[in-house]
Amino acid sequence: MKHTLAVLVLNKPGVLARISGLLSRRVFNIESITAGYTEEKDITRITLVINGDDRELDQVIKQLSKLIDVIKIKKLESPETIEREMALIKVKAHPARRSDIVDIVEIFRANIVDINRETMVIELTGDEEKINALCTVLEEHGIVEMVRTGKIAIGRGPGAVKYMPNGNSN
Repeated sequence: MKHTLAVLVLNKPGVLARISGLLSRRVFNIESITAGYTEEKDITRITLVINGDDRELDQVIKQLSKLIDVIKIKKLESPETIEREMALIKVKAHPARRSDIVDIVEIFRANIVDINRETMVIELTGDEEKINALCTVLEEHGIVEMVRTGKIAIGRGPGAVKYMPNGNSN
C-alpha cells in the first residue's frame, strides 16, 4: 500500500541526505521523494511516498521523528489531498505521425515543449494514473526518454496547518 507523507524540515544542508539515508538503512521502500521551498524561507517540505503496510508506515514516522531537523510529519490521505506529478516525455515524431501525437497531447491536456526533425518533448502534469495512461498511448510512437517528478501533495480547503520552527503547530 502507498502512503504519502508531508515532512517539514529545517532548510539546512544535508537534511534530505540524512532522511533518505535513514530510510534506506532501515530498508523502507521509498517510491518517490521530492523536496522544495515552502512559504517560509527557512523550512523545506519533503513529500515522501512510501510502499508498505501500516506497521512499516508507523516505523517510518517514528524514525523520522527522531531526526532533530524534522519539524512536523503529516500523513496525507485522499480525498482530502490534491496530488500531482509532472513528466517530460520525448517521443519519436516522424513527420507523417506528428498530427497523431498532437491529437493525443490535446486529449490529455498536455503541452508540447520542444520539437525537432526526429522527436517531440511533451510535458504533462497530473496524477500518476493520467501520466501512466499517456505513456501507454505514446508507446506505439516510441518513447525515447522520459523523466518524472515524484508526487507533490497538499491538503484541500482553507484549514492550513501553520508550522513553527520549534516543532509546534497552531
